Amino acid sequence: MNTYYYVHTGHRVGLDRFRRAAAVIEELGDEDITLLTSDFRIASEAKAYGFRRAVGVDVVQNIAHIAKRGDRLIFDSDEHSPTTLDDMMHFFSTVIRFSDHSSETKHEKEFLVSPYLEGEGICNAIPVASKFFGTFDKTIAITFFYGDDDYNKDVMAHKEALQSLNMELLLGFYYFVYYEDEVVDFFKKIHENDAYDAVIQQSDIIVTSSQQAVFDSLASGGRPIFIQREDHTGEFQELFKKWGVPVIEGLNIPKIAAAIAAIEQNAYRIIEKKGNQSTHFIKEILNL
Repeated sequence: MNTYYYVHTGHRVGLDRFRRAAAVIEELGDEDITLLTSDFRIASEAKAYGFRRAVGVDVVQNIAHIAKRGDRLIFDSDEHSPTTLDDMMHFFSTVIRFSDHSSETKHEKEFLVSPYLEGEGICNAIPVASKFFGTFDKTIAITFFYGDDDYNKDVMAHKEALQSLNMELLLGFYYFVYYEDEVVDFFKKIHENDAYDAVIQQSDIIVTSSQQAVFDSLASGGRPIFIQREDHTGEFQELFKKWGVPVIEGLNIPKIAAAIAAIEQNAYRIIEKKGNQSTHFIKEILNL
């Protein structure tokens, strides 16, 4: 019986789910789990993020071409329908699903990890890797991390306006050829995407559209400002406001500047480690 971990990724949806999976895998340790992604590029780089094996499956329906009936599945995606969910419950012996929706309904046969829901078979948790907890020197005043995906090159379109905010830029994984050359003069400093961990840890303020970056920043004692993109889920707004994180609709530079100016007035809550509840939950369910 094998265990698979599927995450929905891609240059149009970003890597937030993958970064969450990396946090979970890091805490699980040397467990025999195969990562499945909907994007072949990140699958080829997955070992650098702690995964022992990774396979690109292109579309979620291809999971059944790799797994066998009775295997176990950790599932992090919104690509399912009620029928698909029923099929998964019959195919796999155990299904653990991550949900970002406050209005979610738990399937009777699944286990759920959610930042909103509680109850039997549900783990109420926000997965963050241990490396982000602690006291870090905040050597970077303000970082701009739009996210791992910028298919429409929004940063380039707003580079002159962004220059006025005097920020350092953390590049995303899916940025394209010559991107850095196009924006280098509009930011104090450019950081490559593989410097993500250190930049998050060292940033006092981070302006980002990445949900996972917000949580990682809070755990590191940072002060994130969230940009709600039209092409990304808005399910985290309620949670962010609860944690004192300002939410800006789109790349609205005047509002971002105002949020930075008013940052001292924000009552940020710090995410507590609490023994990595999601990791303990998964280990218990899977008997690891």
